[in-house]
Amino acid sequence: MTELNLLPLSGIAVIVIGFALRFNPLLVVTSAGLVTGFAVGIDFVDLIATFGEKFMNSRQLASFLLILPVIAILERYGLQQRAKAWVAGIKGATTSRILSMYFVVRECSAALGLINLAGQAQTVRPLLAPMAIGAAANQYGDLPQDVKDMIGAHAAACDNIAVFFGEDIFIAFGAVLLMDAFLKENGIAGIEPLHIGLWAIPTAIAALIVHLFRLARFEAKIRAEIARCQQQLSEEEQTPSNTNSALKEESL
Repeated sequence: MTELNLLPLSGIAVIVIGFALRFNPLLVVTSAGLVTGFAVGIDFVDLIATFGEKFMNSRQLASFLLILPVIAILERYGLQQRAKAWVAGIKGATTSRILSMYFVVRECSAALGLINLAGQAQTVRPLLAPMAIGAAANQYGDLPQDVKDMIGAHAAACDNIAVFFGEDIFIAFGAVLLMDAFLKENGIAGIEPLHIGLWAIPTAIAALIVHLFRLARFEAKIRAEIARCQQQLSEEEQTPSNTNSALKEESL
């Protein structure tokens, strides 16, 4: 019976310890890769060559980093404020309608393969969330921070859900090609990427209907959350006054 070698799993321990100590994620993952490579006996030069090869093969994944400085400059010069002001001038603009429109456009664009057309860094944080918050503020006045956080979370969820169910329709998407290769490797013939994309359409439509229904009820949730925050604030304001009245009565 051969002895089980657990050294290749040492990279997992590096990741767990690194994340637990809140080190830089890129440094942690790189260190884990180096530790795993040394544990399985890969030469240092070959290991570095492997790192470079994998980076070159997937360098397009880091293309979004080029957008971040542009977004930062735009935000510095008032992009979010302009988005809020623009929405405030549109009659009939509500948070639910803005998020619903974005969800439909995002899912359709993802189905066409335009996944990087928008995203959390490109559109949600600098544009979509401020526009949704501005529409709510235009309708209900000053918003509590809890309500702003809730609207921002729903804006981020719209992007995530739309992309998750829309991208599988695009037959050249990596996950679709991976599923096609997995099926063929396991002897399941007759399945093409086009078939996988077609069968993803009903799921995407179901996700669209369910999420649009959730967003239709979102306005009522915003009103309820605002009422709850206002009630909590009034109770906190009444508590010191009641305490002062009781102290005066005791002193008398």
